Amino acid sequence: MSSYNILLLGSGGRENAIAWKLRQSKLCKELYIAPGNAGSMQYGTNLNIAVTDFESIKKACLEYRIDILIPGPEDPLVAGIYDFFKGDDELKHIIVAGPSKEGAQLEGSKAFSKKFMQRHNIPTAAYQEFTDANFEEGIQYLKEHTLPIVLKADGLAAGKGVVIAQTYEEAIETFHSMIREAQFGDASKKVVVEQFLDGIELSVFAFTDGINYVRLPEAKDYKRIGEGDKGPNTGGMGAVSPVPFAQGEFMQKVTDRIITPTVKGLAEEKIIYHGFIFFGLIKVNEEPYVIEYNCRMGDPETEVVMPRLENDLVELILKMDEGKLNEVTIQHDLRAACTVMLVSEGYPNAYPKGKIMNGLDQSKNSMLFHAGTAVKEGQVVTNGGRVLAITSYGNNIEEALQASYENANKINYDGKYYRRDIGYEFR
Repeated sequence: MSSYNILLLGSGGRENAIAWKLRQSKLCKELYIAPGNAGSMQYGTNLNIAVTDFESIKKACLEYRIDILIPGPEDPLVAGIYDFFKGDDELKHIIVAGPSKEGAQLEGSKAFSKKFMQRHNIPTAAYQEFTDANFEEGIQYLKEHTLPIVLKADGLAAGKGVVIAQTYEEAIETFHSMIREAQFGDASKKVVVEQFLDGIELSVFAFTDGINYVRLPEAKDYKRIGEGDKGPNTGGMGAVSPVPFAQGEFMQKVTDRIITPTVKGLAEEKIIYHGFIFFGLIKVNEEPYVIEYNCRMGDPETEVVMPRLENDLVELILKMDEGKLNEVTIQHDLRAACTVMLVSEGYPNAYPKGKIMNGLDQSKNSMLFHAGTAVKEGQVVTNGGRVLAITSYGNNIEEALQASYENANKINYDGKYYRRDIGYEFR
């Protein structure tokens, strides 16, 4: 049996969880993580390369004889790393577990994904898109819209480009700051205004070879900074899997109305898509709707999905490359997995870095997936807004969370904060 040299791009908790999973495979020979963090060093070799520095990534692939490239975050995918590799004679033999630049537009452009869903009759909220060219028309549209109103920056805004305005004043102010004041830079040159859907959210993941797909364990994440889902959105404060309501007839609707038409639609439009598709869904009454697509795994959902995925991840990637995912049956760990995210004081706004972390070695019965950490003078220090994902197994959500919270209390650094109500609807 061959084994493979793998390069994983990214530096967050998602990449730590993927690295942890790859390390369990007999097919994983050498693992490199670029740029990685203090936690990824236990799974492989960190390379100090930015995820969008394609020339340096190429150099590393040739130097370390990389066989498989796994882009963790969206930035390199939206920037076209798949196309870069496939268009280079020295790199095109490398398996890329991610979509083409065009496929990555499912996440890279809200307007692209909305039009795609319309073309393939995939259930989603009604919407209109606006730019500076039809700004006044947009203001009028907002004034006539029912409240609350959802405004989304068209491009990538690191998970923060969505505002749910409760008043017309807030909607118009947000619209103005997105388009006229470039609140999210180029990402908000175009704004998608959407109908608000009231329901409960969940994240569903498929892994596709462009024709066939397998569904991975689902998850639910908690985006707001404050307990009771209050305060501004973050990149995610925790996650649970399985999601108690994601079964039976409801999941059949998700499969039939959303996942299958998405993969089929990509194939029909001849859009090259190999890798993960993240479906951000909302359940309204008993009906599923798509809020958003992502062209990669979610974070912090990956930190509960990977622990519940029993299949060999490298084997899945090889089957994807061969176009044979139809031969794969996904095995789920029947236990619950729950993650609690420790963050820096001030996050999601300005936060300090370089705070010394203690107690990492005191953690028991949990997996510690580093998110924003670094090593400085031999000590692990904070290096991001989201610092550490603490994931635990349990016979149920309550039990898994209890273990994660016990360890959250043992790990300390100046300004530590975490939500104490992850999974509150299911406890």
